[in-house]
Amino acid sequence: MSDMSRRTFGGLVGGGAVTAVAGTAGAAEAAPSAAERPFRARPSTGSGGRPNFLFILGDDLGWADLSSYGAPHIRTPNLDRLAAQGVRFTHAYAGSATCSPTRFSLYTGRYPGRTKGGLAEPIGNRTQGLDPTHPTLASQLKKAGYATALIGKWHCGWLPDYSPTKSGWDEFFGNFGGALEYFSKLGQLGDYDLYEGDATYQDLRYYTTVLTERAVDYVSRDHDRPWLLNLNFTTPHWPWIGENDEEAAAEVAARVRAGDVLGGLLHNDGGSVEKYTEMVENLDASVGKVLAALRRSGQERNTVVVFASDNGGERFSYQWPLSGGKSGLLEGGIRVPTVLRWPARLDGHQVSDEPVFSPDWTATLLELGGARPDPAYPLDGHSLAGYLLRGERVPERDLFWRVRGNRALRRGDWKYYQDASGKDHLYNLAQDQREQADLAQDRPELLAELKAAWERVAGGLLPYPAS
Repeated sequence: MSDMSRRTFGGLVGGGAVTAVAGTAGAAEAAPSAAERPFRARPSTGSGGRPNFLFILGDDLGWADLSSYGAPHIRTPNLDRLAAQGVRFTHAYAGSATCSPTRFSLYTGRYPGRTKGGLAEPIGNRTQGLDPTHPTLASQLKKAGYATALIGKWHCGWLPDYSPTKSGWDEFFGNFGGALEYFSKLGQLGDYDLYEGDATYQDLRYYTTVLTERAVDYVSRDHDRPWLLNLNFTTPHWPWIGENDEEAAAEVAARVRAGDVLGGLLHNDGGSVEKYTEMVENLDASVGKVLAALRRSGQERNTVVVFASDNGGERFSYQWPLSGGKSGLLEGGIRVPTVLRWPARLDGHQVSDEPVFSPDWTATLLELGGARPDPAYPLDGHSLAGYLLRGERVPERDLFWRVRGNRALRRGDWKYYQDASGKDHLYNLAQDQREQADLAQDRPELLAELKAAWERVAGGLLPYPAS
């Protein structure tokens, strides 16, 4: 244990990466992570030019839903291999606890509450969206000479006012809303929701398959400049539809057409652990096809690949040992599986227990791509480039979250959390990542300090509109 921090070891055990040591199920699936070592930057070996960026998001994928993170019943060999070829983060977080606020935080590098559209949790009508005048990851990389594309779920506003192509992405192919039926493409507003650019595109095949084909095509092109591809799958978000479930899909679509849009898409009368497993494994296979195409294209070595989820898991997700889930700020609602691969600059078989969250990736990619953040819109994320490339310490800072009904702030191993009743809690995540041992009464001064820090950040954000 001399070369491994106590928190790293706890993360590995909790994530199932050393299940052989723990003696639990899932050891075979976790094998790619068994030889992990704590992260160390590789000594500089020069640069092969600015990298490409492939940022892949799963949708409602829980922290332990990959076999390399401990799922004993879900096999994800492609994502496990990706993790084994790079760095697996054990304390990585989404920018919020639901879909669109996290996407705001990733696209802008700022807390969702800094923008009006980010106050929706999540966006649910045509009046809400990401202001096209706000700088984004795509718009700033585009200014720096990158080609930019977004394939898949946008969920930052609908036409005519909002669109990826209005916010810096050269190309868009995907859906505008937060959910859709996988075959009919009937979406959150009850209408058809598959677009190429700003025009509808007709394709009634399984959505994950369609997105995978588009992504394979994009990474296979003969690009004449570095590129950013945001690949946002809807899998494994409800409705619980697999690629051979046309009959169940038709039932969901019929409910949507009959006007029961939310009830149909929520699919409360469908799904199972087995169906969820099928969807996650289909996502893994799809990511594998995209990565294989990237390898065939000859661009793999100098492409930064990040895989993460937009928030914690839902009904059928495997979250152990975390508490909570999507929509809340307990660890299960915001801690997400996150892996990073960059063969040209980073060694594989590594694990990092540094706390990081979505806005950090915005700052990191901008720095790696040679793009200057707009000083009029200061980032809330901190670039990890120094940590990843030069072995610098991650800057000491607080991670902050605000959602209706919950608040949370993490400083080092300590987490301040306020539940929906307004009660304050204090947890030491190094000792209790399940958040069951409330130390609020034992450490009142620390609780007050973290609560005051949360209040200072919240005081600079936009207020929620009256509900």
